[in-house]
Amino acid sequence: MTSRPRCIPEFPLLIERVNSFCRQESLKWNGWGFRDSKFEFDAEGSGMFKGDRYLLSGMLPNLRSFAESIEGFKVNDKLQGQGEIPSESLPKPVTNEGFFNEIRQSGMSFSLDGQDRLFRAHGHTLQEIFILRMGRFDRIPDIVIWPECHDDVVKVVEAADRHNVCMIPFGGGTSVTNGLECPKEETRMIVSLDMSQMNKVLWVDEKNMTAHIEAGIVGIDLEEKLGKYGLCTGHEPDSCEFSSLGGWVATRASGMKKNVYGNIEDMLVHVKMVTPKGVMEKNCQVPRMSTGPDIHHLILGSEGILGVITEVTLRVRPIPPCRRYGSVVFYNFDDGVDFMREVAKQRCAPASIRLMDNAQFKFGISLRPPPSSMWASLGDSFKKFYLTKLKGYDVDQLAILTLLFEGTAEEVAAQEKRVYKIASQFSWREENGQRGYMLTFAIAYLRDLALDHHCIAESFETTVPWDRVHDLCRNVKERIRQECKNHGVKNEPYLTCRVCQSSHSYESIENAARDEIIAHGGSLSHHHGVGKIRKKWMRSTISDTGYETLQSVKNSLDPNNVFGNKNLL
Repeated sequence: MTSRPRCIPEFPLLIERVNSFCRQESLKWNGWGFRDSKFEFDAEGSGMFKGDRYLLSGMLPNLRSFAESIEGFKVNDKLQGQGEIPSESLPKPVTNEGFFNEIRQSGMSFSLDGQDRLFRAHGHTLQEIFILRMGRFDRIPDIVIWPECHDDVVKVVEAADRHNVCMIPFGGGTSVTNGLECPKEETRMIVSLDMSQMNKVLWVDEKNMTAHIEAGIVGIDLEEKLGKYGLCTGHEPDSCEFSSLGGWVATRASGMKKNVYGNIEDMLVHVKMVTPKGVMEKNCQVPRMSTGPDIHHLILGSEGILGVITEVTLRVRPIPPCRRYGSVVFYNFDDGVDFMREVAKQRCAPASIRLMDNAQFKFGISLRPPPSSMWASLGDSFKKFYLTKLKGYDVDQLAILTLLFEGTAEEVAAQEKRVYKIASQFSWREENGQRGYMLTFAIAYLRDLALDHHCIAESFETTVPWDRVHDLCRNVKERIRQECKNHGVKNEPYLTCRVCQSSHSYESIENAARDEIIAHGGSLSHHHGVGKIRKKWMRSTISDTGYETLQSVKNSLDPNNVFGNKNLL
């Protein structure tokens, strides 16, 4: 049974957006991103990125040789996973007639369709994608509901509490912490509360430079709507095409340009959250309040266990008139880390600064397009000759750093002067880092290619003090190699590190890597959150007293465990 508006595109094809009711029509059901965008090898074995949405699109002549250099990657042997799972093979919905009747009478859009339910049953961890390709979920949501305003959410939460229903908020579906996974043992009706229809910018205050926004809006749409006022948030996580504002707040997200714009908590002025005990919010929207512990910090990072974030007020800024990219080549990874430390010390970091180790550098080379002309090919050859023969760089040791400068032309020129002056002590400067920066948006598609060809790929992140960066990167790589051997993995793992300013066997290996990170003073997470995948470390991370305090808040706001996704605790 389905009750929802007809799908009508809101934007022209050039800036086509995901249809929020029928997401599975434009997004992959068993992988990352758009259906028409993916890495693959053609019939002749040549690498390419299909689709025209990304700068990376087109033929990639070096991709095959790179893939063949990875042990276990089988270019000519594509793993055949299962086809799209038919609705009749999915778990039958559990129904709560009292709740269902209230929703039906409310006039809110809802769906009991199997594909709608399956699409909102998971995020994007390796485990979840593997299940989609090879197995079945034991439990998926029983109904999807699309509220259209804050008051709709209040009605749904009150009804769920009244009828003892479990609710899991759904934003963009990009969780990489098993945060959207339905608990197997949950016997109550599970509601996926899809926030995508709450996607409006409610008001913009150009005098105070704030904007009040519904929490279901996706990042790229938010920037487009603010752009009509000449404004932006500057919050640009790797997932900004798909992730939502409410999800950013719920996971304490960070973006690629945090050096200038801050993390989500730095942009937050006001937030409204609906809990089973009522609406939690402050009484005014001001830059700062000294009124005891900040309730915003109960909402930030709450990961859907306390309530539903419905509206957010953010600080906004004028769109920067000047944007310039750059890159810097280092003799080795350690030099790059030392350079970044000096930039931090002098407090002159540009909007984005990312250091890639040699393995990631080689991977980046494999994604270069064919030379546009004979002269471009000669230029690349000369550059390689200059770096290796005249400057003494070793292609098996060098590291590369990408830069993004934003601001007025004068500000950008001043930033470039300071940063490149520091770089001159360590490295050789490149002129254009745009392609390296933009690779971020396509790189998530690589895991699907790996899975297609008998490999698994995953990433995880942390924060660590500067004096432990070298040891952490080295020791975590070594720990992963050792754990792979311990678990009978025959092939050498391909491991890379990137430093930014500021299966059962796989799960065991990842857990060991996280133990190693924590042992070297790293954090449990910098920006992905905790979810279920990391919650076993929560008590040791925030102390017994901190853990029990968080549990007490949960019990007070949600005594019937309406928000029973079992994240964090």
